[in-house]
Amino acid sequence: MKKRSSLQDSSFPILQQFLGYLGTIKGKSQRTVDEYYLDLRTFFRFFKLDRNLTDPADMEFADIPIDDITLEQIASVTLSDVYRYMNFLQSERKNGAAARARKVSSLRTFFKYLTLTTGLLKENQVLQLETPKIKKSLPKYLTLDQSKQLLEEPEGAFRERDFCMITLFLNCGIRLSELVGINISDIHRTGNDRSMRVVGKGNKERLVYLNDACLQAIEAYLQVRPRNLKQDRDALFISKQNKRISNKTVQYIIKKYLREAGLEQYSTHKLRHTAATLMYQYGHVDVRVLKEILGHENLSTTEIYTHLSNEQMQEAIESNPLSEISPKHTFNPEEESSK
Repeated sequence: MKKRSSLQDSSFPILQQFLGYLGTIKGKSQRTVDEYYLDLRTFFRFFKLDRNLTDPADMEFADIPIDDITLEQIASVTLSDVYRYMNFLQSERKNGAAARARKVSSLRTFFKYLTLTTGLLKENQVLQLETPKIKKSLPKYLTLDQSKQLLEEPEGAFRERDFCMITLFLNCGIRLSELVGINISDIHRTGNDRSMRVVGKGNKERLVYLNDACLQAIEAYLQVRPRNLKQDRDALFISKQNKRISNKTVQYIIKKYLREAGLEQYSTHKLRHTAATLMYQYGHVDVRVLKEILGHENLSTTEIYTHLSNEQMQEAIESNPLSEISPKHTFNPEEESSK
């Protein structure tokens, strides 16, 4: 709560209302709300600098206040202003295409709110704003053998816990924040109900089904999980301080095992990529089913995981029923020379 208040206190009233709308009406997480704020703060700092609205003129960019921005000034924003802002982000702040695309999205959402939601503006000045094109690259992931190797790494006092975390990452494709937020009461292990409730982006809940490997790993860990906790009693994963494990701690643990397995080029998030890729390549999972498993809002996000390995592409070509038909006449150099 303190963090939200401090952000809103340093902004102008209309922006405060917008941030509140994102959190309470749209159900965005605090992290997402903060990202919108930071993006819009950067834009309005540039806007004041570009329009010579700062006092004094030599003020550092990071010190430019935005609490005095008015509705009239917002209404005066033009596409030219925004394109100059995009150039500023690229040339001065060295923002890549992805960072600039996110800032474009923040501006679009803000001006859509001012026009369609509140009616404070009659015209959406950024409606025609184009999004920078992002180069799509294939996600990095562990191979099946590398995944098995990583599962063999956990040792020591917390081996059951660490093995369970890696197992859930590699089998369920859950996000880091989703794993940390799992409660014991979220897990169903009776009868045909073999599932786990997780809370994803935007506080959206979904069910993740558990296979035998996940259930066995959870059972083994619960046998040694600390009891009689003073706090976080329902948390599944507990740190050595006897409280819910943190994102940072999980990242440290996973990175340690990746390094020990000779896979230091990968990260915790790459385990999610690995799970999605293995499900698609070995389980022949439909991309729409994969979308639901991963908790993606848009199908286009899921499609980055449907890349094919070179072996699969070669196998597909060789499996063509016409692949065994050879030409009736083959080239013979001696025959050609005698003609």
